[in-house]
This record gives sequence, structure tokens and C-alpha cells, in this order.
Amino acid sequence: MRTAVWRYFDFWLLGAVAVLITFGLAMISSAIAGNPELIELDVLGRQITFAAIGFVVILVSASFDYRLWISISRVLYAFLFILLLFVVVAGESSFGAQRWLNIGLVVLQPSELAKITMIIILADFFARNRDAAKDLKWIFRSAISTVALVALILAQPNLSTSIVLMTVWFSLLWVSGLEVKHLLMFIFGALFIAVVSFPLLEDYQRQRIINFVAPDPEAALDANYNVTQALITIGSGGVLGQGYGQSTQVQLRFLKVRHNDFIFSAIAAEFGLVGAVAVLGVLFFIIWRCVRIAQLSQDTFGSLIAYGVAVIIALHTIVNVGMNIQVLPVTGLPLPFISAGGSSLLTFMFGIGLVESVVARHRALNFS
Repeated sequence: MRTAVWRYFDFWLLGAVAVLITFGLAMISSAIAGNPELIELDVLGRQITFAAIGFVVILVSASFDYRLWISISRVLYAFLFILLLFVVVAGESSFGAQRWLNIGLVVLQPSELAKITMIIILADFFARNRDAAKDLKWIFRSAISTVALVALILAQPNLSTSIVLMTVWFSLLWVSGLEVKHLLMFIFGALFIAVVSFPLLEDYQRQRIINFVAPDPEAALDANYNVTQALITIGSGGVLGQGYGQSTQVQLRFLKVRHNDFIFSAIAAEFGLVGAVAVLGVLFFIIWRCVRIAQLSQDTFGSLIAYGVAVIIALHTIVNVGMNIQVLPVTGLPLPFISAGGSSLLTFMFGIGLVESVVARHRALNFS
């Protein structure tokens, strides 16, 4: 790696990511302790492997000029489209969804790659059309590539990732100059689509929304079990927590999916309010560094890449914590860098690598 890259490489950002991943590995180890099924699946070992690969991905991504992605963005998009199409036709199913591809050594979730791919595609589009009229034609053209992938991902079905992609599109659209009158159109349009599409959702998706809007106390041992136990688990931690590996809610397995969707509840139980706030503080620091790098970028393409990565990390954090404390419906969005899941971890780390590439090639400004 060239000296210039190391000169502006954001070691604070990399260090914060390393801290969260290390902490996440420790939490996963605690969460699966005494669970033969998860231990047999080697959840922790796989996460360590993906983390190691992820750090290589960060360094390799940072070493390459991020502008090189412009030349292969369409090829990457076409490849991803084919992968998603193959998932719909012959992907592996789990919990009623068909989202995974088994490629022998690992099982990958191509929809995760779509998040970073769309950032690159949209950043390229908005950068090339930054002087274009900000009219409905501009909006429609930017939406075409996103909607095509969203349709395939919805077919899996995977509503949460579809929402992430649409949020990335809208966020980049907004910072690229979306007018207020069009913003109001989107707000009313989104409400209309939400109402009309509700009957078309999968049964479990509709039930999650119904349980959130109108929770049934008698369903605590059925449909509302996970969110009820998550709240109990968070409350059991108090201010300082019960100690690492000492939470009865976690260790006795009252809290389900505690190594993934509800790992924030496990953190609150073992480390209390102080620990939970500290984790959120590190996540906020990472998001802030990405936004800061977007401001420092010397071109629109790099700025939009950094901003897009910040949006993805922020959205995952807000939604994951929100569903743990029951202020948002339950979704499958993991807590960045902490929840178990190799594909999602690689996605976040690839995004950080792109952001590092942007800051490594910004003008010689003070960055501390």
C-alpha cells in the first residue's frame, strides 16, 4: 500500500470498527454458551473467519482508488442481478424465506451485497448528473436500477433489505438536490403504497406489524414472545448489568435469536445501561467519521459513497435497537459489526473499506 494511502488512512475509524467486532465476538460467545445447536453450527468460528476476511477487504479496498469502481459498476450490478435471480429460483430456504446461496465453503446472502452495490451505482449516477435539472425525469432515472433489485429481493421475500435499498436511494437523492415539492410527493406516495401493499405481505410480515401496532397481552407466549423477552432482558440489566456471561435471560435461553436480531438486549442485560450506551456511542462515532469523510471528499462520487455507507450503518442501528426496545416492528436487520452473520459483516466492512479509500485520497486537510 502506498505511503499516501497510509498518510490519510483513518485509523480512528478502523479502530472503532475493530473494537465493535471484537466486542461482538465476545457477545456471540456469551449468547451461544450452552446451546449445542449453535455451537455445532460453529456460529462463533464462522464469525471470526468472516471478520478476518473483512479486515483484509478493508485494507484491499482502501488501497484501490474508489473511482475505479465506476468502470466496473455496471458489471457488478449485472452480476448481482443474476445472483439474486438465481436465489429466487434455486436459493436455500430458512424460516420461510429463500435468501441464501450455498457455494460450498460458505453460505452467502447476495441481498447484502446489493446494499453496497446500490451505493456505488447511485453515487455514480448522481455524480454524473449533478448539473441536470432536478425534475421527475431525474428522479425516475435514478430509481430504475434500485427498483429492479428491490423487486427481486421482495420475491425472496426480504422486506427489510428492500427498505434499506429504498432508504439509500432516497437519502442520496435528497443530498443530491431533491426539491421540497417532490419530497412531499414521496411522503404521500409512501403512505399510500404502505396501505395498499399491506395485504400483499407475507403472513408473518403482516403479523409483525399487527403485533407492533396493536399488541395482544395474551400473545406474550406466542407471536409477541421475542419482543416481550427482549424487553424483560433489557430491564434485567439495570444500570451496570449482571456481568458478562451472567444474565439469566441470556444463559437460560429465554431470549431467542440472542446472537443476532436481539443481541442488543443481551448487551443491555450483561453490561446494563452504561454498556448499551457505550456501544451506541461507538456506532455513532463510526457514523460521524463516515459523514465527516463525505464532507472532506474532493469529488461528488466519493462524498456520496461515504454518505451512503453512513446511512446504511445508521439505519441498521436505529431499526435494530428500535425493535429490541419495541418502538419499531421486528425486522431482520442486524446490529452493525456486532450481530452474528457473515454476509452482513462483510458488507459493513466492505463499506468501511470504500470510505477509507475516499479519505485516503482527499485533499491535504487536517483530519483528526
